[in-house]
Amino acid sequence: QVQLVESGGGLVQAGGSLRLSCAASGCCFSNYHMGWLRQAPGKEREFVAAITWLGGSTYLTDSVKGRFSISRDNAKNTVYLQMNSLKPEDTAVYYCAARHKTRGLRTTALYDEYDLWGQGTQVTVSS
Repeated sequence: QVQLVESGGGLVQAGGSLRLSCAASGCCFSNYHMGWLRQAPGKEREFVAAITWLGGSTYLTDSVKGRFSISRDNAKNTVYLQMNSLKPEDTAVYYCAARHKTRGLRTTALYDEYDLWGQGTQVTVSS
């Protein structure tokens, strides 16, 4: 069973950058598509980015295109979210989640669409 632990969150000024990491422990990280989701206070959780199990394809929600990128290193059992040109509206708890490759990749924030979730890391962007 894979377990996920996010890191890299923090406080940053608008226009700054952060790189989030999600480290997986246990077996078979490379069998999972990986996603990043976020939830701001008082708002529903939303999809941010996803990457296929081999890293061949990536998906980003429109609001982060051109600013964020997702990548993975299966040798290190880690998926990354590089966030540049951060805006105050990017403030949220960011979660990584895993969806087994046999289920196909989905650009969704629905809890049950993922097999595994991390505990989240807070990102705060000040204006």
